[in-house]
Formats: sequence, C-alpha cells, structure tokens
Amino acid sequence: MSEENHPPEPAEHPPRRPAGEQDAAGGEGSRPTGRQRLAAGLWPPRLSRAQLTVAVLLFVLGLGLAIQVRSTSDNGGALRGARQEDLVRILTELDNRSQRLEDEKRGLESQRSELETSSDRAAEALRQTRQKAQQLGVLAGTVPAEGPGITLTIEDPHGGVEADSLLDTLQELRAAGAEAIQINEVRVVADTYFTDGTDGVQIDGHKVSQPYEFDVIGNPQDLEPALNIPGGVVQTLEKEQATADVVRSQKIVVDALRPSKQPDYARSSQ
Repeated sequence: MSEENHPPEPAEHPPRRPAGEQDAAGGEGSRPTGRQRLAAGLWPPRLSRAQLTVAVLLFVLGLGLAIQVRSTSDNGGALRGARQEDLVRILTELDNRSQRLEDEKRGLESQRSELETSSDRAAEALRQTRQKAQQLGVLAGTVPAEGPGITLTIEDPHGGVEADSLLDTLQELRAAGAEAIQINEVRVVADTYFTDGTDGVQIDGHKVSQPYEFDVIGNPQDLEPALNIPGGVVQTLEKEQATADVVRSQKIVVDALRPSKQPDYARSSQ
C-alpha cells in the first residue's frame, strides 16, 4: 500500500518580541531608552548640602517678597479710598518730615566737620555737648525757649472742644515741626496727657480754661498751613462751633518750666 504524499509541515518559529523589550540573552533590546535615562537622572533627586541651602534661601526670599507686595497692595488700597483732604494732609506731613530730616542730617554733618577741622578737638567737643544739653533742656521743658513760631487761640463758647480735640491739635503741630509748645501756663513735653474732668479739660493734671492759647516755636511757614489744610485742625474745630485764630510771630516765648526729674532706676551706660 503506497503512502500518501503530504506537504511538509512548516517549522515552528518563536514569537516575536516587541522592539526594545529586553530578553534574557541581552542584545539591543537590553539598552534603556532615552526617556528612561532622563527619568533615572531626575528622580530621586541628588542634592548636595549647598544646593539644599540655596533652595531654602530662595524659598524664604520669595515668601518675603510675596508678603511685601501684598502689604504694599493693601496700603495702596487704603490710600485709594482716602478723601482728597486726607491725602493732602498726609502729603504735607511727609514733605515736612522729609525736610526736617534733611536739615538734621546737614546739622550733624556740620558738627562732624567742625570736630574734624578744629585745632582743639576737646574744646569743640565740650562746646557741642553744652549746646546739645541746652537743646535737650528745651525738649524736656526744663529751660525757657524763644524763637519764631505761631500763637493759636481757640475760643469754645459752646463747650464742644474736649481733650481729644486739643490732643489732635498738638499732634498736628508736632507733625508740622513744632519744637517747643506751651498751652496756657502748662509746658508741653513728650509725656504730656489730656483728660476730660468734671470742670473742664486738664493737661498733665492741671486744669486749663478758655481760651486755649498755644504758644508754638517752629517754622511759621510750616505750622500755619498745617492747621489750615482741608480737613485739618481749623475745620475740625469749626465743626464743634469753636473758632481758631492763628497769628505768626518772629518771637514766641515759651517760659513755663517742668521740674527736672532724676530717674529712679535708669543710669547712663557710658
């Protein structure tokens, strides 16, 4: 019986692997791709101590800048909502303060120049020390003072002016560059306070009666406009049905004195 002829069966071939897949024997499929190498280089991060310190400093700097920008934005929003007369007053006070600081800077530079060029530095230092003591005495109210300035007289027939109104007036004068102030017979110093008593306004515990007279030493060209700006002292007092009269003078005398006090605990460290 003859055998039937059958076509030979095809030889089996191993299944093909996707390109790039690593096999056990190695070859081209065992090499990582470019994306894999990039990922391996970026993670996990390898930071030195110096790089970590720089990163922390940059974070703190960025946080500080963000807070400052937000604070400036908030202040700008407050100024945008202010009235025109308030903006004028703020601008005037800033100009006056800048001018006073510039004058003080020039005075200190002049003193330094005198000390450096003087042939007798000890005598020059003593002279400047005595001059400084005299200036501090004026500020402390322990010595009399005179100079150009203004006299502000407040008449209050309806009794609407209270302690806070007089305090606001004092603050405006100080902001405008007042160097020595006397209200009626009371010398005004850094720790002066105002209270409303049963029989009227008291300054540092002393009753003061109308009219309230402010004798103020300073630059009259700065003091008077500061009181008369829109929304300033004069207009505020007029709303209380009071009158404020401002008179410039080239000689204002402030002669009410405060007793010189010695501190109980504080001592000079030099």
